[in-house]
Amino acid sequence: MKPARSLRFRLFAYAVIVVAAALLVTGFSLSALFARHLERRVGQELDTHLTQLTGGLRLDAGSALSLAREPVDPRFQSIFGGLYWQVDDVTAGSQLRSRSLWDTFLDIPGDVLQPGETHVHDVTGPEASQLLVHESMVLLSAPDGDHKLRVSVAIDRAEISALASGFARDLAPVLAILGVVLLLGFLLQIGEGLKPVYRVLSGISAIRSGDRKRLESDGVPREVSPLVEEVNALLDAQDAAISRARDRAANLAHGLKTPLSALETDIERLRAKGETEIADDIAELAQRMSRHMQRELARARLRHGRSHDKTPLKPVVDGILRTLKRTPAGEELDLQCSVDARATVPVDPDDLNELIGNLAENAVRFARSRVLVDTETSSTALIIRIGDDGPGLDPARIASAMKPDQRLDQSALGAGLGLAISSDIVESFGGQLELRSSALGGLEARVSIPLIHPPS
Repeated sequence: MKPARSLRFRLFAYAVIVVAAALLVTGFSLSALFARHLERRVGQELDTHLTQLTGGLRLDAGSALSLAREPVDPRFQSIFGGLYWQVDDVTAGSQLRSRSLWDTFLDIPGDVLQPGETHVHDVTGPEASQLLVHESMVLLSAPDGDHKLRVSVAIDRAEISALASGFARDLAPVLAILGVVLLLGFLLQIGEGLKPVYRVLSGISAIRSGDRKRLESDGVPREVSPLVEEVNALLDAQDAAISRARDRAANLAHGLKTPLSALETDIERLRAKGETEIADDIAELAQRMSRHMQRELARARLRHGRSHDKTPLKPVVDGILRTLKRTPAGEELDLQCSVDARATVPVDPDDLNELIGNLAENAVRFARSRVLVDTETSSTALIIRIGDDGPGLDPARIASAMKPDQRLDQSALGAGLGLAISSDIVESFGGQLELRSSALGGLEARVSIPLIHPPS
């Protein structure tokens, strides 16, 4: 058997995949945007250092290059501190460097740089570090003419990477919390979205239990409405098919009634002529045909499910016992009804009459002096007990007594279908019929009628 597949689980699994993908894209996108913003911000800081350096450059009377004031950032003073500056006098071939460069220098590409322009480079710096360099060209006047000064400021990209990594670490728990919130939202959304499906399931269960006849279409979402309409149409078609089957069964009964009556007349004629053996054979065949016909007619009359109404039990039992009291077998018996006046059963009244009538008639037939009909209730079922003080049955005969071709009393007239038809009625609404020894000393028929019919 294939394992059950949960629609809720599948929708939530899709939600997890979507949320995870969205958070990954969001995390990488935000990290990339932060890295670009950080690089622009660092570039502005390097341009500020370039301006400070340019403003402090001096050429004395001998055209010697000097710096009036150094930038205030302490990383320029720390050896390999991660922030470096360098000034190259292209005209004189001299050079000034920050203390942080120590015995190294910035290997700036020899691209053409016009005065006032700022170029950006990635170069290798001290200790194989990767540097972001901003450089500009400055013209400074001297006694021997204008000098071209190439001013460069660089920062270690490890500092930028560290800041970006820190942002990513700070961003991760925020995205995790956002993911949990989104998944909780998806769970609520899935639950709300599946409520109409559960309402349909509850409605079908109510139909099976007899509380409703059709699914309610009011307030059903447009997407679920076609399902409700199809289920109701299916129920209508089922009712129509059952009605047609009953009509055909009734027509069959009427069609066979006249031939069987004629056959009984012929049997009597044969007996009158002395052909008793042939008459008995034909009578046995006719009785067998009658049994099968009555059994199928009884099945056709069943409502095939629990009733939509709650039938009061005591009035039905009282009416049947009053009728049996007027029969020859019941007029000398004490017929007692101890059924709770409030007890109701989800069984069609006609089916209930036939069920109780068959069982009570059997009890009256075998009782010596007393028949008792009472009830007991459990959390899930109502049990109707019909007992007598007759001879009872051996346990070995109880199982065979439920078969349609067996009679409790072989000498009595009838087709022997009472218990079999009763069993069919009980099974039609999900109940159970048992035969056991009665507290009165005879046989007891116990009908268990479920009060709660869980959906399959």
